[in-house]
Amino acid sequence: MDLTLHTSALPHDDPDPALAFYREVPGFEVREDVGRGGTRWITVGPVGRPDTSLLLAPAAADTSITDAERDTVLEMTAKGTYGRIVLATRDLDATFARVQAADAEVVQEPVLRPYGVRDCAFRDPAGNLVRIRELLSDIG
Repeated sequence: MDLTLHTSALPHDDPDPALAFYREVPGFEVREDVGRGGTRWITVGPVGRPDTSLLLAPAAADTSITDAERDTVLEMTAKGTYGRIVLATRDLDATFARVQAADAEVVQEPVLRPYGVRDCAFRDPAGNLVRIRELLSDIG
């Protein structure tokens, strides 16, 4: 079986700050922007990488969930416990500086973990946890 990850999704509670954030901080390009008002599905992704996308979807637009479930989804999204994504870069320090310059809520500054991963974490405007992992060839 030949599969690849094409699109992953994160919820948003307001499309305009979500779109601005993902364009400004990781520098993603807009691929699609469907819907209107607060109910918009926005597909973004790395420039020059059309095979990898992130769908920013309304957090509670699913008509099959109850009002109580909708409230739970919105609460969990705001706390950063519902949606999360891990991005990767070869220059974590420069990327982290860009995140800080955008006034994103920093959850964790860059750190090398005992198991060999160097990463940082922050929240997007909806509260989603975004981790950025440094791609390392050697860990000493």
